[in-house]
Amino acid sequence: MATPALDAVIFDWGGTLSEFASLELLDVWRAAARHLAPHREEEVTAHLLAVEERFWARTTATQESGTLSDLLAEASADLGLDVAEAVLEEAALHHLDSWTPHIVHDPDAGPVLAALRDRGLAIGLLSNTHWPRAFHEHFLERDGLAELIDARLYSSELSHLKPHPSVFHAALGALGVDDPGRAVFVGDRPYDDVFGARSVGMRAVLRPNPAVPPHDVEPDATIGSLPELLALVDAWT
Repeated sequence: MATPALDAVIFDWGGTLSEFASLELLDVWRAAARHLAPHREEEVTAHLLAVEERFWARTTATQESGTLSDLLAEASADLGLDVAEAVLEEAALHHLDSWTPHIVHDPDAGPVLAALRDRGLAIGLLSNTHWPRAFHEHFLERDGLAELIDARLYSSELSHLKPHPSVFHAALGALGVDDPGRAVFVGDRPYDDVFGARSVGMRAVLRPNPAVPPHDVEPDATIGSLPELLALVDAWT
């Protein structure tokens, strides 16, 4: 049976379009703690870190998504503090300037996205994150990538995380792709990205990241750099 041509390419963000950055969130939680209870800064900071660890452990196990406000509500219940969503949102957004030097897009990202668009392909982004859209959009707009991506989906706005099938179908739907076999997902995580995409019938391209845990799944292709994707797409189209 012939392989169907492609209509769309959907990318992961961290470790795929952007260089992988293992960032410590301690400074963000400390800023939030100062807003909430300056006299209990160390206690509240430590508790926010612990809540985040539980949060990610739970969302990874259930594949149910979550937001900053969910995380903050859980911390509020534990700490006995009445914390408005805006407090942590504000603290997070105030830290964009300090994060900016650490968030670096692959220099090939722009040219590759433009080349894919020139081939008539729709371009999507699907990222697992509990940060609000504004956090990611800031960096995509800064580097001129937002205008090259037709649909940008963040799990903080969805009910589940990758590899749950619903988020891949949401990305396909946002790009107007009815047949998953006519789309390819590109990511650095064998479980979240490759297994998730293949489980709904998409093709999957792995960009290996040594910091990511392995998973027993076979991608359709493996690339060492984004420009290598163009030859694959040309073969598939």
